[in-house]
Amino acid sequence: MSVVPEATGPLAGIRILDLTSVIMGPYATQILGDLGADILKVESPTGDTTRGVTPMRHPRMGWVFLHMNRNKRSIVLDLKQPSGMGALLDLVRTADVIVSNVRPKAMARLGLGYERLAAINSRLIYLSLVGFNEDGPYAGQPVYEDLIQGLTAVPNLLVAAGSPHPHYVPLSFNDRGVGLNAAIVLLAAIVARSRTGASQRIELPMFETMAQSALGDQMGGLTFEPPLGPPGYTRTLTPERRPYATSDGYICVIIYTDKHWRSYLSLLGQSDLFDTDPRLKNLGTRNDNAHALYALLSEAMLTRSTAEWLDALLAADIPATPLHTLDSLVADPHLNASDFFSIVEHPSEGPIREMAIPSRWSDTKPSVRRRAPLLGQHSVEILREAGIDDARIAAMLASGATAAPPGDTP
Repeated sequence: MSVVPEATGPLAGIRILDLTSVIMGPYATQILGDLGADILKVESPTGDTTRGVTPMRHPRMGWVFLHMNRNKRSIVLDLKQPSGMGALLDLVRTADVIVSNVRPKAMARLGLGYERLAAINSRLIYLSLVGFNEDGPYAGQPVYEDLIQGLTAVPNLLVAAGSPHPHYVPLSFNDRGVGLNAAIVLLAAIVARSRTGASQRIELPMFETMAQSALGDQMGGLTFEPPLGPPGYTRTLTPERRPYATSDGYICVIIYTDKHWRSYLSLLGQSDLFDTDPRLKNLGTRNDNAHALYALLSEAMLTRSTAEWLDALLAADIPATPLHTLDSLVADPHLNASDFFSIVEHPSEGPIREMAIPSRWSDTKPSVRRRAPLLGQHSVEILREAGIDDARIAAMLASGATAAPPGDTP
């Protein structure tokens, strides 16, 4: 058996009970695990649903799960059985944080409300990831990525920007955005506890968090009371704001500042246009005339190849990149030169492509110490750490209150 390196990151010594599934919560806890926290992933006997996302080499080890659950230990607990609940309460006694995306009423029915757990551990930080805060009419409703995209107007923003019909963005950006917020919230709560020593409950709602994000970009004239105009940011909503077609492909370009525009017009041999065309006068006039100016760019970009434009634009210090596909993104020369991808040997799944921890530290460096675990891979190990003897563990395994891989039994 390989030896797991001891955590050396900035959160080494922090223990987090992770009662989350799918993407939002697991993404938050993986970030904290990468930073050194000991993440105990508490799973039902059927496991996190992302274990079932195909393709996969072996059952319950789907690719989404592999990318969302490194640096975690998996323990199976059936919380509907008294012995499973008892084991979780034993784990609460030694935890710094418990984080859950189970709806609060369901947590209360299980007997896992904040008041009960804080009575067991007076230093416990209790983070509840919910769809909606407890004060509005949506409280308690189930929610997923697509629903939040709809509630925050994203499909209709795409129509405003030129899509022929409303559709969802094919990225879980709400799950990940709230996951990042959750990681930040937990870090702040840990700092606060270091000053006060006291526990506290935190509620982080998905809808309110991402409504702030969407409206922060698109509130427009509704910022003011009375309104100075309709909502929306003209520059980002024009259908002409898109990757530009070149003579042989596409290119992504941002021409935003006065300097960018002067440099770009110089490349076109029209340097005087900046001072003579009132639409180009400043950021405000360019925003008001965004559709026409982006159309101008679209026409000009057709005159050269992608490679010619990239050379010219980058030499002029104008931000520009190729338009990637998913395949070319994985082959991106910058990502590969910076060792963003590595092929690692997963203990059960064989060679997998893993993405690096993006941040780089001069000290207390984050690390990948564990690959995504098998369902219940660490059940016996964690129960023993909680002081549960082998006879009790054997009884839990027999009743299904916990589970472990074949051969890992007391």
